[in-house]
This record gives sequence, structure tokens and C-alpha cells, in this order.
Amino acid sequence: MNIIITSAGQRVSLVKSFQKELQQLGLDSKVYTTDLNPTLAPACHISYKSFKVPKVNNQEYIDKLLSICINNSIKLVIPTIDTELKTLSKNKDLFSENGIQVLVSDYPLIKRCRDKRETNDLFISHNIEVPEQYSVNSLIYPTFVKPYDGSRSEGIFIAENESHITNEHLHNEKLMFMEYISDAEYNEFTVDCYYDKHSNLKCVVPRQRLLVRAGEVNKGVTRKNIIVEKFKENLSILMGARGCLTIQVFLHKEKNIIKGIEINPRFGGGYPLTYLSGANYTKWVIQEYLLDYGIAEFYDWEDNLLMLRYDAEVLVSDYNK
Repeated sequence: MNIIITSAGQRVSLVKSFQKELQQLGLDSKVYTTDLNPTLAPACHISYKSFKVPKVNNQEYIDKLLSICINNSIKLVIPTIDTELKTLSKNKDLFSENGIQVLVSDYPLIKRCRDKRETNDLFISHNIEVPEQYSVNSLIYPTFVKPYDGSRSEGIFIAENESHITNEHLHNEKLMFMEYISDAEYNEFTVDCYYDKHSNLKCVVPRQRLLVRAGEVNKGVTRKNIIVEKFKENLSILMGARGCLTIQVFLHKEKNIIKGIEINPRFGGGYPLTYLSGANYTKWVIQEYLLDYGIAEFYDWEDNLLMLRYDAEVLVSDYNK
């Protein structure tokens, strides 16, 4: 009952968490990884074995990944980047036919999460506010501009006045123009939510983003606040959701106002803080998908736990390329 983590890249902590939990559960299972370039992916060097795969939009991607799984007794696939989710969700039945589960939410939910316009509608349908949306004819400055299908904070900027908005911006159908949420008024949170196989919410861990680097939290702290109760009340069931979902919101510093920003239906880069706080999503994934256990609600994780990340090294001998 081996596991494979795809597009492993720098997710060393995620790989190690699965290795640790498999061992503590007494399972003789291995953690494999894939990447476009495993030699340059630190997480691939600490996994049991790694494989080079083509880009997810390559026609050979699914066949290659499926072959790797079959040949290495892999029973669970864990994707880690947004671009994989649609493809793996569309093909999860093919994997299932071969006795392999893919930890991925249903395609309709993933589609709504990839399109930030549909994500806003999803938040509203669950009674969670979103920043006001502007039409190009009624912009209010400063305006926050972002692509509706972007990720890793790419392509976003703040237009302080109309001189920052060009005709190219106005005619770019991929851009959204939104209310600017000031960090003087709001704190930004990434909320790690665990949904079981039946799309029931089992845990909520808000992580305040103190410092972000390349779209990923570099310094963060867990907070037991109104977000937990708000999510339990309004997101207790999210149809099609499975596993870890990272939901980004802003929380007003003085008022009980939460504004939803985006939903990423996968493990996020800041998940190690949630894991180390005691919310063991890694163990629950193993129990649900390899051992067929049910998962109970859990809210006894450590509050106000600060994570300060730093760069570490993985050394590879005899590198000649």
C-alpha cells in the first residue's frame, strides 16, 4: 500500500510527514515522488524512489503516472499543485479501476476553485462575504487586480489610480478588478480544512500569514478565532471536497468580518504548521484511504503556534548534468 506524491518539488516536510505516520501506524509502505526534474527536486531525494514525468498537459502524463503506480504497488496518489487537479479528477475512475485512489476533490468543485469568479459565488452561497467586484466602467481606487485563473500570486497588482490601468488591462478578459483589502484593517489567513470522503468538515486550522514569499507562507501562526466557528457553521459540508483544502480569507482586525479570497483543493505549502500544531491530516489521509477508517472531528490543535521557515540543503553527490 504505497503512496506517491506528485510534483513533489520542495515539499520535503510533506513527504517526511507521510513517512513518519506510515511508520507510526506500523505500515510497511513506502512514499514515492514524481517531478518534471527529480534531480533538482529536494523532496525527490528523501523519498523511497522518484520518477520523472512529463507536464500534466502532455497526453502521456496519465499513462505514465498510472504505469508507475501499477508497477510499484502504489495505492494512493497525492497531487500538490493546482494544474494537476483537473486532469487527475477527470481520470480518477481510471486509477480506481486499477485499485488506486487519487486524493482529489470532484471535478465540478475543482473547476469552481480554479476560476476565482466562480469561487466568489461559492463563498457567497455558503454565507461568506467576498471583496466587492468592480466593472471596468466603475473602478474604485485603489483597485486590486488579479487573473481569475492565477496561482502563486502571479499576475496580481494594486492599481493606486487610473494611470496604473492600461487599455490592455481593461480588455484582458482574464483580469478581475476587486475591492482592495488593506492590511491596516485586515489580517490575512490561510485556513487548512480537512474534509473526509463524504465531504464532511472534520477540522479547521486558521494560519495567519505573517510573511509570504513567492506566494507561500514563510512566517505564520495558528489562531483559534471566529474563522473556526464560521467555517463549522457555513462550510460543514462542501460537496465534492476531499482531503486538505486551503482556503484564503481576510479577517477584520476589530470587527467579525471575514472575506473569502480563494480555495485551493490540495495540501498547501504552509501545511507543515498545521501538522505540527497537532492537526494530523497526514495520518487521517492514510487511515481513510489505505485503512478505510472513519475520521472524527478534531479541534484540539495548538493555538498561537508560530512557524518561522528557513532554507535548508539537500546534497546530491556525483551530479554531472
